[in-house]
Amino acid sequence: MIVIYTSPGCASCRKVKVWLKEKNLPFIEKNIFKTLLNDNEIKHLLMRSENGSDDIISKRSKVLQESGISIDDMSTDQLIQFIKQNPSVLKRPIILNETNFQVGYDEEEIGIFEPHDLRRIAEKNCTSECPNFNACGTVRTPAGS
Repeated sequence: MIVIYTSPGCASCRKVKVWLKEKNLPFIEKNIFKTLLNDNEIKHLLMRSENGSDDIISKRSKVLQESGISIDDMSTDQLIQFIKQNPSVLKRPIILNETNFQVGYDEEEIGIFEPHDLRRIAEKNCTSECPNFNACGTVRTPAGS
């Protein structure tokens, strides 16, 4: 199951939800300001991210800039508590499923959430004769093919 962490007013979050709906992919949305994230959930996000807190925490966050707090000096437990108290420090959207993890909306990368079988069928059947080739085929076809 795909889970997306979102916030109101986030344009990238809206793009992800539209993309998932267009692909008919079920997802669970967790608004970080309405749903209190628990310790295990935050720890899971930190473990799944390739570069730990650097991937999911915005250094440009108003909370971090105004407080002068350095997250690099925090223990994991302190960081978890800080995120729980200040969810606005999280980058958005955060998208994950059992095997994939992505922060932000990236048109080229989000395809990893499409089931492998569907991607393979689309890649095999999307040729220049397809009426939708201009919309999707050019993305799937490597340059020079």
